Amino acid sequence: MKLVKSSFLIATALIIASCGSTPPILSTPIENIDTTPLKESKLSEMELKTWGHKDLVSDTIPGMSVDKAYAEIIKDRKGKKVIVAVLDSGIDIDHEDLDDVIWTNTKEIPNNGKDDDKNGYVDDIHGWNFLGDSYNENLEMTRIVKKGTSHPDYAAAKAELDSEYQRFSNIKQRYDVIYQRIKGSNDALKKYFKKDKYTLAELNAVNTNDETLQNHIAVAKQSYAMLGRDVESIDEVEEVIKDAVEGIAERLNYNLNTNFNGRTPVGDNPYDITDTGYGNGNVKHVKKSESHGTHVAGIIAAERNNGKGVNGVANNVAIMAVRTVPNGDEYDKDVALAIRYAVDNGAKVINTSFGKYFSQNSQWVKDAIAYAGRNNVLIVNAAGNENTNLDKKEVFPNDQTLTGAEISDTFLTVGAIQNKYGSQMVAGYSNYGKTNVDVFAPGSAIYSTFPENDYKSIGGTSMAAPGVAGVAALILSHYPKLTAAQVKKIIMQSGLAINRNVVVNQDEDAVPFASASQSGKIVNAYNALILADKVSRGQVKL
Repeated sequence: MKLVKSSFLIATALIIASCGSTPPILSTPIENIDTTPLKESKLSEMELKTWGHKDLVSDTIPGMSVDKAYAEIIKDRKGKKVIVAVLDSGIDIDHEDLDDVIWTNTKEIPNNGKDDDKNGYVDDIHGWNFLGDSYNENLEMTRIVKKGTSHPDYAAAKAELDSEYQRFSNIKQRYDVIYQRIKGSNDALKKYFKKDKYTLAELNAVNTNDETLQNHIAVAKQSYAMLGRDVESIDEVEEVIKDAVEGIAERLNYNLNTNFNGRTPVGDNPYDITDTGYGNGNVKHVKKSESHGTHVAGIIAAERNNGKGVNGVANNVAIMAVRTVPNGDEYDKDVALAIRYAVDNGAKVINTSFGKYFSQNSQWVKDAIAYAGRNNVLIVNAAGNENTNLDKKEVFPNDQTLTGAEISDTFLTVGAIQNKYGSQMVAGYSNYGKTNVDVFAPGSAIYSTFPENDYKSIGGTSMAAPGVAGVAALILSHYPKLTAAQVKKIIMQSGLAINRNVVVNQDEDAVPFASASQSGKIVNAYNALILADKVSRGQVKL
């Protein structure tokens, strides 16, 4: 077992304030970890499903120490309920692991066609759907090209659109061939084995001189290795490739197609911020593949210890569903109004797991971010998945222009790490930036809820942000008097500082982990609660 230079500093024991009759809890914060054994063994199936909640010291897995926080600090204390708004795709609010944690607007009478609470939204029982009946959408660069050469960003958008269209056309050709090969071989082998499922061991046991059968076996063996993880059958590989083919087709037919207009069913003018009479109260997903919002919601607040699926990070949360993100790029107007809706209806934390590199009305969104800050609401934002330095290339939404001044001190941007501590711990896709990324958190292969009582593991900074939103909710639940700005600072300052070089840009050599974000740290729920206690008592000033 390899060891890194070690020094595990144990701070003075701290008495955490109790709730109700719960006795005081002695806890010792982890202030620095620069010696931790590298985990050499493969993660177990359970560890793969829960790694984001593990502890780097005790488990040698770089999670957020959520399990440790519950075991040693929270225990059976519930705290105060915190409303977390998830601005995303539709959410399966009837999911078995989410149905008890969905926000309900008690001031609204369901299905009476009236705006009972006079908030401007009719029958917004569990949130609001700013997309109405729409689903597929253009990317922002496609919309810009559609506006013509007079648009100031036309040249840049046109160049990128042409490049992306050619790239995805080439990918589609390759994937079509791959899918047909896998499907053909799978069908042939099912016929050979005379059953619908066969194992890798059965493939290896076949002894034949039939060249056609040998080719099918070779394709099947390659398929088993294709996903880079254990799979139960080639059917799983076939399904993944099929999904990829469908996704590529959607990219070409909708996202990059200048002849497609996905906004028509909504009925508004998306470039008029005063045109607000649109959308509806149906916050659910349109189809099962509209899964992103459901997955994000589960990471934050899936019902804990109910014997089903997965445990969310926070145990006393109400998820406000705000359908904002289509199958394409979100509109700036929708994002701006969604942030304001969440703030005005009681959310204390907003999760924004989306982003784009062109924005025609970014000021609308910046104004909404500033509005959230003035109203003491924390926005937790995904950094993006293009392995890009955000100090050099602007992504939207954001609270500053590159390295310029921030417009709000309540906007927290999160990069993603993967589950093995070491030089490769920063996810190869994650964006980074010493100024524009604040912290890192578990984001790769995160197991969470999927629509229609399903569960899957997917990865991205979209998965890292809700983990941190969950930590923020946990802090506010037990320390509700803290401000959003204080919670942001607590999360950044209490994280684990990783004093080693890591690969951040996949085309460059390893650099100090501290150079990848403003804090240079990985979010840690255990430490965050301890620091929150100190701040709430006035023992520490931020």
